Amino acid sequence: MRKTALFSTLAIALLGVTGCASTLDGQTYSREEARQVQTVRTGTIVSLRPVQIEGTKTPIGGGAGAIVGGIGGSTIGGGRGSAVAAVIGAVAGGLLGAAAEEGMTRTQGVEITVREDDGVMRAYVQEVSPNQIFRVGERVRILTVNGTSRVAH
Repeated sequence: MRKTALFSTLAIALLGVTGCASTLDGQTYSREEARQVQTVRTGTIVSLRPVQIEGTKTPIGGGAGAIVGGIGGSTIGGGRGSAVAAVIGAVAGGLLGAAAEEGMTRTQGVEITVREDDGVMRAYVQEVSPNQIFRVGERVRILTVNGTSRVAH
């Protein structure tokens, strides 16, 4: 019975962590960005570089890990030993949960350096989209809304 509860809690925690992941590609807009006026600039790509975008670091991963670790630790031993194991399990679970959240939400990105038509060079980082391939020398649009910019064809 305790193993079933432990695995159920772990499954719910993992769904919570992965459900909070948002995309950082150039084709996705937040709800706040929708229906907002955007500034559009144009330019030419001068370089591309693969980068890694770190994952999220919210309290959800650590909290879920601490719950699972605490429950798992409490099943070890009895009396004071069970309480000590629960605390150790909660701490270890919290650390593992935080690391798991960051790792599961980490993504591959691209740094796109653009010489804009006004002569200024700027670099933009966004998640790699499988259906949006950029090439050096290609003309692109840079769309900016509420301080967030994205490069698009």
